[in-house]
Amino acid sequence: MFKSFKIAMLSLRIRIFLSMIVLILMASVILASISIIQFKNEAKEYHQERLVRNENAVKQHINFILSTTTYPLTSGNLDLIFKDKIHELAHIHNIEINIYSLDGKLLKSSKESFSVDKVAPPIPKYILKLVRSSIEKRYVDIKTIDGKKNRSAFSQIKDDKFKPLGILNLPYVEDDGYYENELKSFLIRLGQVYTFMLLMAFALAYFLSSYITKSLKTISDKLSETSLNQKNEKIVLEANSKEINLLIKAYNGMVDELEKSAIKLAQSEREEAWREMAKQVAHEIKNPLTPMRLTVQSFQRKFDPTDPNVKQKMNDYSETLIQQIDTMSAVASAFSNFASMPAQQNETLNVVAVVELAMDIFNEDYIEFQSDSPEIISKIDRTQLIRIITNLAKNAIQSIPEQQEHKSVVVRIKKEINNVLITVSDNGIGIQPKDIDRIFEPKFTTKSSGMGLGLGIIKNIIENYKGTITFETEFGKGTTFTVSLPIINS
Repeated sequence: MFKSFKIAMLSLRIRIFLSMIVLILMASVILASISIIQFKNEAKEYHQERLVRNENAVKQHINFILSTTTYPLTSGNLDLIFKDKIHELAHIHNIEINIYSLDGKLLKSSKESFSVDKVAPPIPKYILKLVRSSIEKRYVDIKTIDGKKNRSAFSQIKDDKFKPLGILNLPYVEDDGYYENELKSFLIRLGQVYTFMLLMAFALAYFLSSYITKSLKTISDKLSETSLNQKNEKIVLEANSKEINLLIKAYNGMVDELEKSAIKLAQSEREEAWREMAKQVAHEIKNPLTPMRLTVQSFQRKFDPTDPNVKQKMNDYSETLIQQIDTMSAVASAFSNFASMPAQQNETLNVVAVVELAMDIFNEDYIEFQSDSPEIISKIDRTQLIRIITNLAKNAIQSIPEQQEHKSVVVRIKKEINNVLITVSDNGIGIQPKDIDRIFEPKFTTKSSGMGLGLGIIKNIIENYKGTITFETEFGKGTTFTVSLPIINS
């Protein structure tokens, strides 16, 4: 009762002041708690999914080994079957692998830490029971050791007739360093934001506590009508209260500042539009710069003044550079005219020759060019055709991992009725199913660098010619893009 009396004796200004401070603090604590829970849940789901992916990959590899081994598929032969294979498996999948018999005894392990005289501990009986009784014939044991959560997946190894042969064990130590760093950075930023908000709350609470008077309704009506998107009227009112007069003055000052802010906002929006335009143009200019650099480097490396065909090669190199320069010039001209893409400058040309010449800038020996016909004549913009080909070819090359042994990029051209079909095929990593519907979206990219404008831009170019661009992909095997352009006769 004494505390309630003390609170009642506080002035309204102080009560408003304290209420706002408490509200800010409570909001910061709640948001921080929710964020921590969210980060932990994301980390948990990530480790669960990663263990499942590793387990599926290892089991597929094991099934392959079992299908190709010369030993009879029995539980007793697991030790012989995986004698020379378990370390290879562990190295390929970068995970520790243990193979147990059906009664839980260790047969083979990729971890060479058990001495000859030391017997490895068997699988606990309760785990064996859970593995046998579960529908998926699988169980994940979770323990915390030295402050780190350890997951250990146990699942049955089966032969081609689904008869159990043994038990596969994949230990997995959760490393939450990345999520912990992200959480720490987030909490620091959250603390900075709420510190600023707390300072603002101090000032705002001080003023609000002075504004509550009998004339507050008039001021409240004016405040409710205030908007950034319209010209606001100032309050013309002479109140008897000093506090209200201060509020009116502050409001009228806010109206002036709001008008200035509206002007600044409009200017900021215009600047943002120019920045987006500049980003798109920069991307378009960067596309021909890379082929030009490759062309110059190739010329520098392969140039031989004694070559009898040196003049022809000089002409080819020059023509390639001129084509890319024309492309950049077209982009620059379009930008100066406040257009997002160069205007079409159609000319009668041999599509096969232009595409083949555009492919000469790539030095990769695994690129193959094929055409059903030596000549397909059409009226089309040369620079835009080159942009389409170089973009698709560059994407195909970049989709193949550097460590991949066999690499292949095939560019094919053929005529189909009144259309020319250009396909660019690769045996790279392909496109993940979740990304298929977004592949042509502006600013969407699966690469670690780049703005993701390339495919969106060439799609617009193709559609401007009433053409189409489609693709077929299989994740892990490769992708084929097909461009269909109508043959525009002169």
